[in-house]
Amino acid sequence: MTVQETPVSRRLKSIKHIIIVCSGKGGVGKSSVSTQLALSLHTSSPHARVGLLDVDLTGPSLPRMLGLDGHGVHQSSDGWVPVYADTGGNGDPRLACMSIGFLLKNKGDSVVWRGPKKNAMIRQFLSDVRWGDLDYLVVDTPPGTSDEHLSLLEHLAPVHSRLSAVIVTTPQAVALLDAMKCLSFTRTAKLPVLGLIENMSGYVCPCCGEVSNVFSTGGGEEMAKREGVPFLGRMPLDPELVTILDAAEAPVGTGGEHGWRKENGFDVLEKYQKTTSAQLFAAIVEKVIESLPEVDETGAGKAEGTMTT
Repeated sequence: MTVQETPVSRRLKSIKHIIIVCSGKGGVGKSSVSTQLALSLHTSSPHARVGLLDVDLTGPSLPRMLGLDGHGVHQSSDGWVPVYADTGGNGDPRLACMSIGFLLKNKGDSVVWRGPKKNAMIRQFLSDVRWGDLDYLVVDTPPGTSDEHLSLLEHLAPVHSRLSAVIVTTPQAVALLDAMKCLSFTRTAKLPVLGLIENMSGYVCPCCGEVSNVFSTGGGEEMAKREGVPFLGRMPLDPELVTILDAAEAPVGTGGEHGWRKENGFDVLEKYQKTTSAQLFAAIVEKVIESLPEVDETGAGKAEGTMTT
């Protein structure tokens, strides 16, 4: 059956993999996981091109985490130009970011929208942003299974073969209950799940880097085994990572086609690579890449790996 082409499918035809990061509950560190996933995919290959889309419309946090606060989105003849986080290094920039946070006059302004306006904004992010050729588009979604998720999957239906999801939870029983609802949503929507990440599992000592299980741990792994979902790994609370993402500041430099050009390179990435979290997340990204479906020359996906639906 021929899939009808839409403005979204035309725009996204040169994107190989779209990874939706979701959680059933807020406060489990989903946005920080999305950021780490994008950063780790960026470093997985010297040629990997990554996009990071923030559809958490009422709580956009990715601009701050990448040190891109204060940036505006430029309009070109071919659509909106995303903000590039790595314009200060050698070669072409390879990490594009789009968020409603770039469109707010003041970053403290609230977004008070009903479903139809959220739907229109998500459609515009997918159809009007000049993403270009990407190996991976990471989509950070809000907690739960709400309007944003339904709109996202509706607009991405023509490229469904390239979609997959990563579920984020913490080890606590309350978070696991909501993660189960998120997993139920992916099954209802026939969205392949690459696996589950147990976040905030343990604590990284800021002095020696040793990981200690001062809180509960293992709940996410147990749930993954019970539900037949691949377990990607666990990430501890890392004070160094929190400091990097919280303290990220907008770069100082000059404007250009890809936004602001930093004089000292991609600070967030450079600092992140030195953390314990980066070393642990590298193993998770390796599993993610192995589980992604193969994509043929037309951009159509073929079943591969250990994804579950």
